[in-house]
Amino acid sequence: MSNKNLSKDVLQAVNRKTGKTIMPSQVQKLAGTVKPSTMRDEKQLRQLIKQVGAMANVPVSEATINDIVKAVKASGMNPNNMQNLMQMMLKKK
Repeated sequence: MSNKNLSKDVLQAVNRKTGKTIMPSQVQKLAGTVKPSTMRDEKQLRQLIKQVGAMANVPVSEATINDIVKAVKASGMNPNNMQNLMQMMLKKK
């Protein structure tokens, strides 16, 4: 499966789960603000998680944010891959 199809699948899953339509352009706009340092700076990463949660209309508890931050740091997630962040949030809900 190509990254394009996977990204589309992730957006469809978010849209189904939240009942809100997220447009690819919204994700691209937010992704454009992410720099490699964002994934290494805990404050910036927490802000990004909150922004993704707000965009997806998914409430993100402090415990969930902590879990995602730990997972991102442990995995060395590619800072250009926001779909992984969205997938992690969906699993936590």
